[in-house]
Amino acid sequence: MSQAVKTSSLTGAAVSPMIPVLVCALAIFLLSGMDAAMKSLVIAVGVYNTVLWRSLVSTLIASAAWSAGPRSKPALPVLGLHALRAVVVGIVLVSFFWGLARLPLAEAIGLSFVAPLFALFLAALLLGERIRRQAVWASLAGIAGVAIILAGQFGQAGHSQDALLGTAAVLVSTVFYGYNLILARRQALLAKPVEIMLFQNLCIAVILGLAAPWLAVALPSDLWLHLVGVAMLSLADQFLMSWAYARAEAQYLIPTEYSAFIWAIALGWFFFGEEVAWTTLTGACLIVAGCLIAARANPKLAEPIEAAV
Repeated sequence: MSQAVKTSSLTGAAVSPMIPVLVCALAIFLLSGMDAAMKSLVIAVGVYNTVLWRSLVSTLIASAAWSAGPRSKPALPVLGLHALRAVVVGIVLVSFFWGLARLPLAEAIGLSFVAPLFALFLAALLLGERIRRQAVWASLAGIAGVAIILAGQFGQAGHSQDALLGTAAVLVSTVFYGYNLILARRQALLAKPVEIMLFQNLCIAVILGLAAPWLAVALPSDLWLHLVGVAMLSLADQFLMSWAYARAEAQYLIPTEYSAFIWAIALGWFFFGEEVAWTTLTGACLIVAGCLIAARANPKLAEPIEAAV
């Protein structure tokens, strides 16, 4: 098969890799905007209520899309996989957005890129895959990047315990996201993207809803449009990512996904007045370099955390 053209197994049509790359870049831009909007919501109503209400709205939207097209009832084992991944994604969302509210946007996104490195070692542990030399070098680069970002935090006169806890929360989310990547590969073989979007959001809403009598609060009326926009951005990203990865090899798309860091710098500065330290830039570059090395070792497990949230 030519490197310039890839035939989609879903549509049978020849698609130039440039089109999926542009679609993937658009998806990253939309999701970066969603991160900024989510940070505002988390600051306003807290991470629990933000994720709960977003999951409910996303479930309604995905349900309408699922009902409008051809569908079949998932088998019990598939429902179990949907539920398991929802638990993992729920942990990723809560820990990531909790940390995001306490860190500059660019710093949180930069730290989140370390997730594919965890995925490589989890694949070796859970799937019996061999850890290659590239994975070791990738991990060393990623660890060095995280260390530089942490050193930058300690070097700031105004560094706070909240920022360190936020960093810990983002790193916890990356560990679970590594496991999420492995589950996502199994899920993609058994269900269509719309079904995955529906049941993932539904299961998260049900799980979080168990604590609603104690933790849920009514969303202020002026935030509903904001929330619907966040849900639409999230679902649009999931759809565009699925479309792009079905039509081009990961080696073309993975470098595009790290443009999220550039958008995070711009959006963090524009909406929150955040300045980016040189340590954050240096650390993020090392982490991205590690992930690109990891992509050569196992491209299927080299997607950043952005694809799941």
